[in-house]
Amino acid sequence: MVTRVADEPGDEYHTMAELYEYRMLYNAAFVKALVSNEFEMGSAVKSWRHSDGELCFGGGWFIVSMDLPTGQVSNHYEAKHWDLFRIPDVLRAPEWDGHTPAQAADRLYRYCHG
Repeated sequence: MVTRVADEPGDEYHTMAELYEYRMLYNAAFVKALVSNEFEMGSAVKSWRHSDGELCFGGGWFIVSMDLPTGQVSNHYEAKHWDLFRIPDVLRAPEWDGHTPAQAADRLYRYCHG
């Protein structure tokens, strides 16, 4: 059993940094599979810029946007993770539809159950 340092935020077994890394790796694997089956499942792209042309968070970050049958979901990642996301890159990300984290989670949940 792994023991966390008491003052590190996270759950009983993982730090927030570990949980963030797991989320990022799961998403990288998911979008890779999504793109390989694009015509059946949806699409995914990555970009250094938001749809308005501005660099994500002023630079050093990129956005991954997925259009699923249940709606758009997106996440930002540090530049060092760019090559993990083996999906098409575009000059500008698709326009954000205003989804919240809760809405994105619901869309992913419904996609998994669809």
